[in-house]
Amino acid sequence: MSMPSSALHARSLPTGSTEHRAHVWQARLNEASDLIPLSNLYQGEHWVQARQLAGAAAMAGFAPQMWVASAGLGLQPITASAPAYAATFSPRHADSVGESTADSVRWWNHLQVGRGHATLEDLGRRGAVLLSLSEVYGNALRDDLSALGAIGAEAVLIGGSADIPGLLRVPARATLRSALGGTLTSLNVRMAASWLRHCTDGKLTATTTARSWERWAATADKAERYDRTSLSDEAVKDFIRRHTQLHPDYSRTRLHRLLRDAGLACEQKRFAMLYAETMEER
Repeated sequence: MSMPSSALHARSLPTGSTEHRAHVWQARLNEASDLIPLSNLYQGEHWVQARQLAGAAAMAGFAPQMWVASAGLGLQPITASAPAYAATFSPRHADSVGESTADSVRWWNHLQVGRGHATLEDLGRRGAVLLSLSEVYGNALRDDLSALGAIGAEAVLIGGSADIPGLLRVPARATLRSALGGTLTSLNVRMAASWLRHCTDGKLTATTTARSWERWAATADKAERYDRTSLSDEAVKDFIRRHTQLHPDYSRTRLHRLLRDAGLACEQKRFAMLYAETMEER
């Protein structure tokens, strides 16, 4: 797996306004020469499942095109190429692009003007749009999401952070993980695939699709009970080292969730302390 250069870690950006930092970031991307297809750049369970969405969409009668909402690149087709980078909207992460939701919104909007290949509104005018977004990415893309909803596009948002006028939103539902499998990291994309399996008339937003999916979800809901394995301090730090390499854009909170999803135990304050120690050792 290709690792980002020090210049393409968001933590290396200078202080200043979000707009200035975004401008410096784009200049660094433009100077990079070692480009990798996005289909090979992203790793982890979430992206394994995301790549399978195209097949689920084709089986539902659509002609799918996959796009990536990237904190480092803006909105890009999966066929595009880019250098390895580390940037995220997740708060309290070393490579977070901002300290607040407002920072993330400004960063995304500036990045879209400079590098985005399209807007969500553009995609909505071309055809149906199925979005799978985490809460923090839903916050960062709120202006794009509002613009998509305003045109009355055939669009479904799985996850996100809030309802958007004009968009059909299906909030993340952790109680479906038992039925869908995988970890919480890939839950939204698995829910998107499940939604597609309930499309019976080739329309994402059809009432029959929504009712069919809700009936299934009502029977599949299952509260989870955990019996996790406790780890030593060194085992936790080894987990952090390995998974920060695999997922450089993951925040401390998300890594802790990943550890817990794997059936392992580490109290939150202890994990935070061990995470800080691990980052200092790097």
